Amino acid sequence: MKKVLCFGELLLRLSPVLNGDWLRKHNTPIFPGGAELNVAMALSRWNLKVKYITALPDHYLSHEVLAHLQQQGIDTSGIVFSGRRIGTYYLPIGQDLRHTDVIYDREHSAFSEIKTGMINWDELFDQVGWFHFSAICPALNENVAEVCEEALQVAAKKGIRISLDLNYRAKLWQYGKNPVDIMHRLLPHCHLIMGNIWSANTLAGIPVDANIHQGANQDTYLDHAAKTATAIKQAYKNCETVALTYRFEKGEGIDYFGTLHLANGDYCSPLFSTPHVLDRVGSGDCFMAGLIYGIYNEHRPHHVISFAAAAAFGKLQEYGDATYQTIAEVESLLKAYEYYI
Repeated sequence: MKKVLCFGELLLRLSPVLNGDWLRKHNTPIFPGGAELNVAMALSRWNLKVKYITALPDHYLSHEVLAHLQQQGIDTSGIVFSGRRIGTYYLPIGQDLRHTDVIYDREHSAFSEIKTGMINWDELFDQVGWFHFSAICPALNENVAEVCEEALQVAAKKGIRISLDLNYRAKLWQYGKNPVDIMHRLLPHCHLIMGNIWSANTLAGIPVDANIHQGANQDTYLDHAAKTATAIKQAYKNCETVALTYRFEKGEGIDYFGTLHLANGDYCSPLFSTPHVLDRVGSGDCFMAGLIYGIYNEHRPHHVISFAAAAAFGKLQEYGDATYQTIAEVESLLKAYEYYI
């Protein structure tokens, strides 16, 4: 089995318990993460061969983190050692990365300073069948966007399948470029594009109904998802598969479902609902991992989207950035929603 290669910035997330607890108790949880690493962690746990590529400073803290990833079965042999800093961010547990409370500290990190020519993509793509990255990478600066483009060109020449998560982080797109202009250079290479109807609008220029929430029901959202998927495929001819998520806040809880759009039809997961969420971070990454896992193993389309959505929903009840759910646990959750494999 060929490997899945995930490329992105490794981050350390600091999650202080507010109202002064982190000061009084001298204790703040730290979670290793980053969108693409979260995908790699899930895929390795689900028995796919995974390689992870990032840039880190060559010091003891980096090597501690890499030893942890290696223990999870992730190939870190291609890591680039450069720069002086590991990127960090601050987010209280329970908040979402799109929330205004997120504080990024990623400027001048090792990953943010990578440039074209620093990574030997031709060598790294040996024995790789799938390449995954996210829109967070090109959001950092134009140099990183150019590195993404460099990687995509090599992957395309080698016939490697490419997936992209259209995750939009407004606080990161601060270098004076229109996100759509940057993403238009990257999207044409992608075979699987995942996101939601709003990120597809912001990052890919796909039309969105600004009034969709007025009197909407699930059928309304499913109809819009199908239209968005069709528009993405028409705009980017290499795109074979589109997956979209819907996540609605309900007080302290969430309603969640996903859609999958292929040449042979549109598919929808069960509607998952919970009155309480432990941690919102990493749910979308878990969904992305579920898609890759299902498609890589050639599962039936309805099972692909249902497994991905169940995994994402299950992640909402775990602390930290990456999931530790097993395949059996995800499938057990599906059965609880009367979906039988």
